[in-house]
Amino acid sequence: MKKRIGSYPRVHVEGGGRGVVSQAGAVLLVETARKTGLDAAISAALEPWRKSRAVHDPGKILLDVALAVALGGDCLADVALLRAEPAVFGPVASDPTVSRLVGQLASGGKRVLAALRTARAEVREHVWRLAGHAAPDADGQVIVDIDGVLVLAHSEKQDAAATWKKTFGHHPLMGFVDHGRGGSGEPVVGLLRPGNAGSNTAADHIEATKLALAQLPKRLRRGRQTLIRTDSGGGTHEFVTWLARRGRWLSYSVGMTITDAIHQAVLKVPASAWTPAVEPDGDIRDGAWVAELAGDCLTGWPKGLRLIVRKERPHPGAQLRFTDADGMRLTCFATNTASEAIAALELRHRQRARAEDRIRAARATGLRNLPLHDTAQNQIWLEIVQIALDLLAWMPLLALTGQARLWEPRRLRLRLFSTAARLVTTGRRRYLRLARHWPWTDVITDALDRLQALPNPG
Repeated sequence: MKKRIGSYPRVHVEGGGRGVVSQAGAVLLVETARKTGLDAAISAALEPWRKSRAVHDPGKILLDVALAVALGGDCLADVALLRAEPAVFGPVASDPTVSRLVGQLASGGKRVLAALRTARAEVREHVWRLAGHAAPDADGQVIVDIDGVLVLAHSEKQDAAATWKKTFGHHPLMGFVDHGRGGSGEPVVGLLRPGNAGSNTAADHIEATKLALAQLPKRLRRGRQTLIRTDSGGGTHEFVTWLARRGRWLSYSVGMTITDAIHQAVLKVPASAWTPAVEPDGDIRDGAWVAELAGDCLTGWPKGLRLIVRKERPHPGAQLRFTDADGMRLTCFATNTASEAIAALELRHRQRARAEDRIRAARATGLRNLPLHDTAQNQIWLEIVQIALDLLAWMPLLALTGQARLWEPRRLRLRLFSTAARLVTTGRRRYLRLARHWPWTDVITDALDRLQALPNPG
């Protein structure tokens, strides 16, 4: 009897296999791009930058890079992942061609960015129509979360600078449409800024919000049905006044810094005025209460602003701040929503934490590092990252159900996209045959059936 050595079976490896495709599950992203019309929209947007007698379409090149990023790539050269599988991704440009295109688009400046953003906005509206009751605006309201992201740089890059966390890099402002508890979210703005850009710069928040609103269907670009949510970085007079300006009428829920005036107002709130905070399922949140403030702390703010404060027992090991009171952690936010109870409004603002999940997904999808040197080129990279995140949000929205709709990019890659398959040609048609024993084969095939059942873009 031979004694087995090691914990794993020994496998002999040799080259020369045929008809095997890696990353076969990526056909989900390819089919999403085709059914939503994203491929045609990006190609049409970049047509003015296509050189005569060019072999590769600029839109296809850019979308190939976005697909590579969606599959886990973090630089332009990772498009080689697609080039290795022409049966799935078609002809893919060489690394020098990709690099030249990014440089050319960067030199195009705002015209290129406007063309790409307009194309994405048109496709987004189409995707939301396809999604029906699962669309982010299905209940008549859409929520946009604006938040800053620190992106570290490990070399001298244009506009890289020391950040407020004493690191070195860039400080872009990102915006995401919230899909609610039953989904993820999709990017609507990526504003590249130097590393020393302020967290509460009102002009940057206004510009980011304008870009985010331009990504929404026209009916949602103004009016109370659109809610802008931020942390305390958005709690400035200029930004809140801009949101509430006559004719814009946007709803807002912005975090506020606990100033001395707010702190003194909190101390004067009687015990009977505190209302228990609630959880999403309607249960009372243990050790947390909310109250609405009034008086001098509202002076100078737009009419209709409501200032709501929450006090909560700190978690074990958490340190209190000077602005906390009576052993309770204090947080505060402002909103102009007048028709809801303060506990429901506080819960709605607390759910802004989902933006942190979106940022984590963005870091895992090309935003861990800005790979290029020039700011203009890195802004193009940021647009590529957003296209990749769009695909990673639209595919689950249109094709996945249940818990699979909540999977973040890393899990999608491990369970779905990295699946291998055999490529079989029969009857002049090509088939990808997935492994029968793979636990998520049914998830992939069912998702493809749902995508293929969607109408082709006009």
